[in-house]
Amino acid sequence: MRAVTAPTPGGVDALQVVDRPTPAPAPGEVLIRVTAAGVNRADLLQRQGFYAPPSGATDILGLECAGDIVAVGEGVTDLLPGEHVCALLSGGGYAEYVNVPAGQVAIAPEGVSLTEAAGLMEVAATVWSNVFMMGKLQHGETLLVHGGGSGIGTMAIQLGKAFGAKVVVTVGSEDKAAFCRGLGADLAINYREQDFVEEMKAHDLRADVILDIIGGKYLASNVAALNTAGRLVVIGMQGGVKAELNLGALLAKRAAVMATSLRARPVSEKSAIVSAMVAQVWPLVADGTVRPIIHATYPLEDVRSAHQELEDSTHTGKVLLTL
Repeated sequence: MRAVTAPTPGGVDALQVVDRPTPAPAPGEVLIRVTAAGVNRADLLQRQGFYAPPSGATDILGLECAGDIVAVGEGVTDLLPGEHVCALLSGGGYAEYVNVPAGQVAIAPEGVSLTEAAGLMEVAATVWSNVFMMGKLQHGETLLVHGGGSGIGTMAIQLGKAFGAKVVVTVGSEDKAAFCRGLGADLAINYREQDFVEEMKAHDLRADVILDIIGGKYLASNVAALNTAGRLVVIGMQGGVKAELNLGALLAKRAAVMATSLRARPVSEKSAIVSAMVAQVWPLVADGTVRPIIHATYPLEDVRSAHQELEDSTHTGKVLLTL
């Protein structure tokens, strides 16, 4: 089968389309023939040598996919060959076939194509687990999302609004700001021109939950933007891994700072997240309340262009690979 690896860390030229044996499902796994795979920023970090796969995971890139089940392993009874599915992966999505633990697989939701479904799992699982399961966002609260034009950001806007929250986003251009407002964002702040803390104050807004992809660079500002009993959930470190935290400011607000990742969690935890997400999010996809935002699709052989687009941050929504 065709697959993509990055045997030597580096730029987009490090990506190689190689030939690998087609795997067979182990007990508790299903084998998926991949129709499309999502491209995520974690894939860029892996290619650059900064985000190694978890122990025992394949070196083939790709953290989500959609396709058809072609075989099931021993003990799998609730998924059948021929079913259209999407899956949350520890790796292996950039390939014609991939093995996945059955608990990390979901029947593709109605209302979207199988290719579009490839852009749902990672963003929906990330937003549901961090904003709702950890951050406990409630109806009437305010959600601040950094990187509102990203795949995660566009999903967070839609889910936040679907569950009755006000949504504030930061973006890097007016085009992305307009797009986010079109998705339902109540306030879109261009971080290149405006200070998000001051802009929120000007609109009399405080964040009950913040979904942060920046990390160290935004830590102090995020704490300043929090409401009393606010929850800051850090899922990325694009702005560095270290910063000084004013515990007094945190204490005064009775606020919490949490940091989490999805890929390295055990199968049991990821399966629980997928189950909860499917129960809550898939009906919203089926009725059109929430939709995958697909910026572009590239054939597997053009994986370098897909990575370059993500690296340049010219995308709004998801970038996909098709097979």
